[in-house]
Amino acid sequence: MKWVKFRIKTITVAEDIIISSLYDIGLEGAQIEDKVPLTALEKEQMFVDILPEEQEDDGIAYLSFFVEKKEDGSLEVQGETTDTESLLKKVEQELRNIRLFMEIGEGTVTVDETEDIDWINNWKQYFHQFYIDDILVIPSWEDIKSQDQDKLVLHIDPGTAFGTGMHETTQLCIRQLRKFITPETRLLDVGTGSGILAILSLMFGAKHALGTDLDICAVDAVADNCRANGIDPADFELLIGNIITDKQIQDQVGYECYDIVAANILADVLVPLTPVIVSHLKPGGIYITSGIIDDKEQVVRDAAEAAGLEILEVTYQGEWVSITCRKG
Repeated sequence: MKWVKFRIKTITVAEDIIISSLYDIGLEGAQIEDKVPLTALEKEQMFVDILPEEQEDDGIAYLSFFVEKKEDGSLEVQGETTDTESLLKKVEQELRNIRLFMEIGEGTVTVDETEDIDWINNWKQYFHQFYIDDILVIPSWEDIKSQDQDKLVLHIDPGTAFGTGMHETTQLCIRQLRKFITPETRLLDVGTGSGILAILSLMFGAKHALGTDLDICAVDAVADNCRANGIDPADFELLIGNIITDKQIQDQVGYECYDIVAANILADVLVPLTPVIVSHLKPGGIYITSGIIDDKEQVVRDAAEAAGLEILEVTYQGEWVSITCRKG
């Protein structure tokens, strides 16, 4: 499958109006490249192993639009047949119109042709089976080798929005979970993503897991990964919402009913999360945090102690930290 890519060099303040204008002529699904810093809300919603490294914002933005090219070389936009040259002229005219009332920077358009654009699956070439200690983590498109048949195997397809378990923060969390899980453990996994921590906890012998996440994509990711690992859907519930601020989600999660709460998020999220989590832990319950860059360790320690938690153990891997606490 071939695609024609229209790439516009502009400025960040013009992104929305250009996308809207080109949407009107049939170009949808803009790919945006810029260096605008993430907002506090965006950081909060990125329940991932590690935030992308940010660069200084230079005000420049690139917007790319892709149109499928048919075998005869034609393009189809809004149900009508056209060609690359005609569509390019339309794009350039729209940019000229916008320039009449606002600055758009260079406003230049480059046209390229590319093949087999698959935003959902191209990342798979970079994800291969690996070990977390004695646990084999393997995607669905790879086979288990004969020498690994007796290993504990986690089948995981993280999708495009979530981590794979390769990052140090996830591995730190997994090791701590393994220390504290019993056959009676009820686990709450905040920011569950692809469900790695909760699924492994169930495989370690936990009785029940509930995950929360802000991203609706977690629903399909968790369902797929539960299915791949033979996890009964009744053993792993999922709620979409913000447990920090949403009282309804807090009520649904339940109070003082979890033996372990795991939160592999970011320090800036763990600080407001920690005092909330205390009310969901049973007395004596364990709170396992990760996703903490080393220079944020003290901030998370302080938040835990301010919430009345006892710090049991601090573990390290690379520049990352996991802090394990207990509710009195």
